[in-house]
Amino acid sequence: MTAHVRDATVADAAGIACVRIETWRAAYSGLVPKEVLDRLDVQRETAHRVERWDEHHADAGSHDLVAVADGEVVGWASAGRAREVLDGVTGELYAIYAHTERWSRGVGKALLAEVERRLIADGHRRAYLWMLAGNERAAAFYDARGWHLDGGEKVEEGLHEVRRVKALLP
Repeated sequence: MTAHVRDATVADAAGIACVRIETWRAAYSGLVPKEVLDRLDVQRETAHRVERWDEHHADAGSHDLVAVADGEVVGWASAGRAREVLDGVTGELYAIYAHTERWSRGVGKALLAEVERRLIADGHRRAYLWMLAGNERAAAFYDARGWHLDGGEKVEEGLHEVRRVKALLP
């Protein structure tokens, strides 16, 4: 069944946590230390998301979206105002994940298209994202959708990330 994308609600917190943790373990194996992946806990993350839901969603320019199929959250994306404005880039894709069994089946593409639509509606002409260096699957996904490396790099908590940007409007 095809997934449909909608705004996330607090009732989706557990589904979001499951998607994020499953995807981290599959996609970041070898890129993130095993002990970090082993410490991820769905119940703890769900509780944290529920506790901070209202605070996180107080900004109308912040978007949490879920992809749902057969009543189950199968993907999640989060975007909004750039945490750091860079050369006129004012939007940011904070996160995007899909259940591994949904990889290459359109979930990520649908989520990203809706994220871009929302960022444009909020007045953002350009956006950026950070991704783990060496994540070739994600690099190919972003390349195919016009997100290009711009030379930005950072290392936080031992993780090497690279920045990609996209012009959302000409």
